[in-house]
Amino acid sequence: MARLKDLYKSKIVPSLRERYGYKSPMAVPKIQKIVVSMGVGKAVQDKKFLEIALQDLMMITAQKPLVIRAKKSVSNFKVRQGDQTGLKVTLRGQRMYEFIDRLVNLAIPRVKDFRGLSPRSFDGRGNYSLGMNEQTVFPEIDPAKVQALQGMDITFVTTADTDDEARELLRMFGMPFRE
Repeated sequence: MARLKDLYKSKIVPSLRERYGYKSPMAVPKIQKIVVSMGVGKAVQDKKFLEIALQDLMMITAQKPLVIRAKKSVSNFKVRQGDQTGLKVTLRGQRMYEFIDRLVNLAIPRVKDFRGLSPRSFDGRGNYSLGMNEQTVFPEIDPAKVQALQGMDITFVTTADTDDEARELLRMFGMPFRE
C-alpha cells in the first residue's frame, strides 16, 4: 500500500471527521484522480517536440500519455483542427498516491524561489490546479538531457463539496500552501 494511502486512512479520515462532523468515513472527501497535462504548441512546427514531451511525461507519471488534438483551427498560432497539440495523463489509485508523494516531497522543494502554493487556485467545487514552469523539478528528468523546457498543469480532482474542505485535505497530504 502506498504510504500516503495509509496516512489517509489512519490520520486524515479521523481528523476530517472530527473537524467537519462527518457521520460516516465514506462521507470524508478524498482525491479521486490527478490529471497532468502539457500543451505542446511547438509540436505544430516540429513533431520532435511532441516525442520529447511524451517521453518526459511518461517518465514523470509512469503512465503513457494520451495525445490531445486541436479542436479548432487558429490561424494566428498556425494550428489546424486535428493537429497534435497536447498530452495528458489521468492518475488514479496507487500511481496517484505515489505521484502526490513525489510531487510534495521531491519536486516542489526543488522549485526556485518557492514561496508556497496559491490557496486561491480552487475552482469552487473542491478541485485544485497548479502549474509547473518546467519539467526538470522532477527527479526522473535529467536536466543535462533536456532539449526544451516544458511546463505542465496538475489538477487534483476531489470529492469535497467546498474549497475549504479540499484545501484542508490537500494540506494534510503535505501540500505547502501559502498562508
